[in-house]
Amino acid sequence: MARAIWSGSISFGMVSIPVKLFGATEGRDISFNQLHSTCGTRLKQVRWCPTDEVEVPWSETARGYEYTKGEYVVLTDEDFESLPLPSKHTIDLSAFVNEAEIDPIFYEKSYYLAPDERAEKPYALLLRALEKKGLTALATITMRKKEQLCALRPRDGVIMLETLYYPDEVRMEHGVKLDDSKVSDRELDMAFTLIELLKKPFDPSEYHDSYRAALGQLIEAKLEGRKVVKSPPTRDNNVIDLADALRKSVEAAKKNGKPKPAARTRARAPARRTRKVG
Repeated sequence: MARAIWSGSISFGMVSIPVKLFGATEGRDISFNQLHSTCGTRLKQVRWCPTDEVEVPWSETARGYEYTKGEYVVLTDEDFESLPLPSKHTIDLSAFVNEAEIDPIFYEKSYYLAPDERAEKPYALLLRALEKKGLTALATITMRKKEQLCALRPRDGVIMLETLYYPDEVRMEHGVKLDDSKVSDRELDMAFTLIELLKKPFDPSEYHDSYRAALGQLIEAKLEGRKVVKSPPTRDNNVIDLADALRKSVEAAKKNGKPKPAARTRARAPARRTRKVG
C-alpha cells in the first residue's frame, strides 16, 4: 500500500476519528532531462551562492521571506512547528454543504482518507452520514507547511479529501468579453440538437492521453531509427457561418450515431533502453 503523507484525526463534534491521508492521483506525463546540446551530457541543477561563490548543499539552505527588496525574514523548521494551528493534526469539520455549491474552480488536489487502527466504526458512521444526506463537509488541514481549506466527500465507499483554493487564490477577472452579436433562436435550437445527440454518461475509461501516446511513439521511433510520421493537418478554426457549421455538425452526428468510445489503451512511457558495453 502507498505510504501515508499525513496522519491525524477527523474531529466530528465530540467524535474523533484517527485517519491517514493518501494521494489519490498521480501524473503520467513523460518526463525529460535537460542535456547540453553540444555533447549530450545531462545538466546538473546547482544551488549556487554568488557571494561565497560556492555550491550550497541542502543542509545549508534556509527559507526566507523577502519583505523588501534584498531583505529577508528567515524561518526555521521550529518556527513552522510552533505555529498555533490545530489543523496540523486535526481535520475539524466546520460545516456541511451541498457538493453542487462548490464551484469546480476551487478544487485543487484529491486524496483518500483511510481509517487508522480501531477507527473503522466512526469512519463508517461519517461516511454513511455523508452518503445518506448527500452532503460535503468543509474543514482545514495543514500539509507541507501550509494550511488549506478542504472538502470531505463520499465516493465509492471511501471518504475523499479535496484540497480547495481560498477565494483570494482564484482569479475572478477572466478577461472574457463578448461582443454585441446576438445568437438566433434557430442557431440555439441546432446547438441544443447537437448537444442532445452527443450527450451520454461520463465514463472516464473511454478517454486516454493521446498526446502522451504520440510522444511515446515518437521516442520509440527515434530509438529504433524509423521515420517519424508527421501529424495530419489541423482543421481550419475560422468559422464563417455559425448556422451552417451547426447544421453540418448535426448532420454528421445523426449519420454517425452516438460517438464511439475512444480506444481503451493506456498510454505508457517508452521502454528504457540499456546501453551495451562492448
